Amino acid sequence: MGKLVNGSWLTDEAIAEQQQYAKSGGRFVRTTTDFRNWITVDGVPGPTGRGGFPAQPGRYHLYGALNCPWAHRTLIYRTVKGLAETIGLSLANPRRSDQGWIFDADPASRFHDPINQAHALHQIYTAAAPDYSGRVTVPVLWDRQRATVVSNESAEIIRMFNSAFNEITGNRTDYAPPHMLAEIDALNERIFQTVNNGVYKTGFARTQAAYDEAVFPLFETLDYLDRRLADHRYLCGDQITEADWRLLPTLLRFDAAYYSAFKCNLRRLVDYPNLWPYTRDLYQQPGIAKTVDFDIYRIGYHSKSARRNPFGIIPIAFAVDFSAPPGREPN
Repeated sequence: MGKLVNGSWLTDEAIAEQQQYAKSGGRFVRTTTDFRNWITVDGVPGPTGRGGFPAQPGRYHLYGALNCPWAHRTLIYRTVKGLAETIGLSLANPRRSDQGWIFDADPASRFHDPINQAHALHQIYTAAAPDYSGRVTVPVLWDRQRATVVSNESAEIIRMFNSAFNEITGNRTDYAPPHMLAEIDALNERIFQTVNNGVYKTGFARTQAAYDEAVFPLFETLDYLDRRLADHRYLCGDQITEADWRLLPTLLRFDAAYYSAFKCNLRRLVDYPNLWPYTRDLYQQPGIAKTVDFDIYRIGYHSKSARRNPFGIIPIAFAVDFSAPPGREPN
C-alpha cells in the first residue's frame, strides 16, 4: 500500500512488512492512529489531543471507503445519527493503487473528492502535517475551517458522532449511555482483539503458530456472542448499542471475504443460529443497507495479491439473503 516518510510517498510496503513480521514472529500487528483530537459541543479539548473543534454544521468532512470495516463504523454512525446533512463524505476508490487509497478525477464519480480535489488520501494527511510519517488509513475526519485532520481513529470518531452534534441534528439516540458504558467497553475490547482485528491476525499470519494463535480465539468469541444472543436481542439487551455497531462491519464481511480470503473457515456466519439473524436485524435497520456493498467486499478482499491470491481469481458468492426476516423480537 505504501507509506509517507517525512512527507514523501514511498511504495516500500514490502520492506516495511518484512521488518514488521520478522519482529513479531509472523504475527500481524496493527499500527496505531496518530490524529486523536475530538469534536466537542463547545470546542473544549476531548479526552486526547487539542481543543478548538466545536460541533458546527458543514464544517467537518468524512473520508471513508466502502470496503474498509473501520471506516464502515463511521458510515453507519453518520447514518443512524442523522448526520448526512451536517458532515460531508468523500469515498475513496475501493481498489487501492501504489499510491494507497485514491480518488477519481471525474466529478461525476462516487469516488471523487469535491472538498480538497485530492488524487490520493495521503495528500489529505500531508495537508494537515507536511512532514507526516506513517500509514495512511481511513476513516479520516477533516476540519474544513482549519484545514486539518481532527481524527483518524474510528472508535473515537463514532463516539463524537454519538453525541457532539445532538443539538444541531435533534437526534439524541444514545448508543453509549453512561449506565451501560462499562459493559459496552468490555465487549468492545474483547470483540476488537479477537474478532474485528482477529480476522486480520488470522488472514495476515505468516506462520502456522501465528495463525493458530489468532483463529481459535476468533471463533471462541463468535461462539460466546452467539450464546449471549440466545437471551438478548442485541449484545447488551433490547437496545442497540455501540458494541453492536462496532461488531456489524466484521460480520457483514465474514462469509463474503474473511471465511475464504482470510482462512477464517471453521464456521460461516450463516451457521450460527443467533449471530446470523442478529446480523440481519442490524442490516435491516433504517439506512444501514445503503452503507453495505457485498460485491465490493468479495472482489476487494480477493483482489490480486502475490501472497494471498497471486492469480487474482474472484470466487463466486454463495446465496445469502440478508433481507430475510430476522425474527429478533424483544424478549
